[in-house]
Amino acid sequence: MTMTTTTRIIAAPVVPSTGALRPLGVDEVHITDGFWAERQRVNGAATLPHIEHWLEKDGWLGNFDLAASGALPAGRRGREFSDSEVYKYLEAVAWEIGRRGTDAALEARFRAVVDRVAAAQESDGYLNTNFGRPGQGARWSDLEWGHELYCLGHLFQAAVARERTRPGADDGLLAVATRAADLVCSVFGESGIQSVCGHAEVEVGLAELGRLTGEPRYLAQAALFVDRRGHGTLADIEWGRSYFQDHVPVRDADALTGHAVRANYLAAGAADVAVESGDRALLDALRRQWDRTIARRTYVTGGQGSHHQDEAFGDDWELPPDRAYSETCAGIASIMFSWRLLLVEGAGAADARYADLIERTLFNVVATSPSEEGTAFFYANTLHQRRPGEPASPDVMSPRASSSLRAPWFEVSCCPPNVARTFASLAGYLATTDDDGLQLHQYAPASIRTHIAGGRDIAIDIATLYPDDGTITVTVVDDVPEPVTIALRVPAWAASAGLTLRGIDGSVESLEAAPGYVSVRRAFSAGDVLELSLPMAAHFTVPDPRIDAIRDTVAVERGPIVYCLESTDLPAGGDAFSGLQVDRATQPADGESGVAVVLRSASAETSGATDGGWPYSSTDAAAPAAAPITVNLVPYHRWAQRGPSTMRVWLPVHHAR
Repeated sequence: MTMTTTTRIIAAPVVPSTGALRPLGVDEVHITDGFWAERQRVNGAATLPHIEHWLEKDGWLGNFDLAASGALPAGRRGREFSDSEVYKYLEAVAWEIGRRGTDAALEARFRAVVDRVAAAQESDGYLNTNFGRPGQGARWSDLEWGHELYCLGHLFQAAVARERTRPGADDGLLAVATRAADLVCSVFGESGIQSVCGHAEVEVGLAELGRLTGEPRYLAQAALFVDRRGHGTLADIEWGRSYFQDHVPVRDADALTGHAVRANYLAAGAADVAVESGDRALLDALRRQWDRTIARRTYVTGGQGSHHQDEAFGDDWELPPDRAYSETCAGIASIMFSWRLLLVEGAGAADARYADLIERTLFNVVATSPSEEGTAFFYANTLHQRRPGEPASPDVMSPRASSSLRAPWFEVSCCPPNVARTFASLAGYLATTDDDGLQLHQYAPASIRTHIAGGRDIAIDIATLYPDDGTITVTVVDDVPEPVTIALRVPAWAASAGLTLRGIDGSVESLEAAPGYVSVRRAFSAGDVLELSLPMAAHFTVPDPRIDAIRDTVAVERGPIVYCLESTDLPAGGDAFSGLQVDRATQPADGESGVAVVLRSASAETSGATDGGWPYSSTDAAAPAAAPITVNLVPYHRWAQRGPSTMRVWLPVHHAR
């Protein structure tokens, strides 16, 4: 396996010091058009101001002012972890500044918030608005639920984003973060408090801060937290210590369990520790956990978490669509975990599965959360909505698990700023380099200007209508006189893909492109074109029969997009649960009018069912043939954009008799 070593600041969320692949930063990759460019535009223009408005309106920013003035605890607002939303907002703005370039107004907003945060830091580095003062709980006194270390993890990530996008900035955020990190190492080091935070996150923050600053204590502390987990250091609760991932050591776990966000953050932090320490055994354990979690505990959308009460993974095959929690933050954390495994493994055929899951989760979880306007969000992402929801008030916080319609803000509002930081930094997940060339993992119209080992520059432009169309055109901008390898990911669903190389000299070469990565190694001339063609026909997807909640159903996918049936598209007076069943014998239509399926009625009148006092029968009466109807489906990420509706992803199959 080719190993690359990072020696300069890269403006990317994850920058391992070593690994098979080197991530490219938001200054090297620019998304120029299409699906993700529009999401980034809305994120910068609408979502970031929206988040700042709510942080101010609900007093979560004001908590720092109260801390600085000595007025706490009186007047403090928000949950115990509300500080973290301010830090995630700062991280999102830092990435947005890096993405946009010079923006005086956004820079001023960023610095103003940093000043308020910095003013609240205590002389020894402690920074939290909910603990440590007269009338508040003592520092570190509630590690199960207090979220002090969790909040600091997000502070560290914000500081890392700032320094990587604006090295040497004089706003002071990095100094705030390192003072807090020094305190954490002192308090929780080898001879300190022998415990962990109930919500993993500080591990990721410490690892990235250590990578950025070169301070070995931060990485060592992250490793301590990872190795302490699973030994029953936290108090038991009604859902068990598995909720905190404190029931079994990380190295011994076979799958991700417990609270889905915490589990994925912990796995991402453990991957960072394993990479930096060269711990192959820990990496092997994490791969094992990823494999089983994806094979048995992940929804077709890429969503994770099937329990509402504890926001947790269920058992193997426990994936009920109508009770899917599939928290937006869990999807983002899953991307973080998968990306780290991809960076360490490389772009081999088997490694494309990490990028495949990232793509699935981006399009069908992360993109589903925000409204088209970028000012309302899903917290949880159900796959089966039984009742139309009520429009959320634009001025009132909503309960966090309400999935019927997007809401502007939540009492637990972790998801909006998490979406914002992901979209702002998204270019950092598209491409990588190694010592031999360039790898493309996600597809969007983009320009890439970077270099590989030996000082070889490489510049390409990507043109595509993906995911609407499956043609990805890569044009080499400048001559590359020495041979390099350009690799393009072929998704697992693209079994009949093809790659065509069109040289500026008129030569044409066609290559097979099996799922995995397809590579071309050669010297390139300016104007050479690589054209990847991915089959995009809509098709039925059949679930594993061990998922009993969706046995005898199908979903519809087209490329990376999962589709759903909304009651909005049914005949007048109909809904998605009136006994309609999909005609499996007729493949989904896929044309100018979109994706559509043929449905047949299986109502009580035609199926032998009764409306009596008992819904079960000892007979199975043959149903007469029902007139078919053709109904349009919509991409799942667009559901409920047209107002209240019922919806389902998994459609019951009609059986002819």
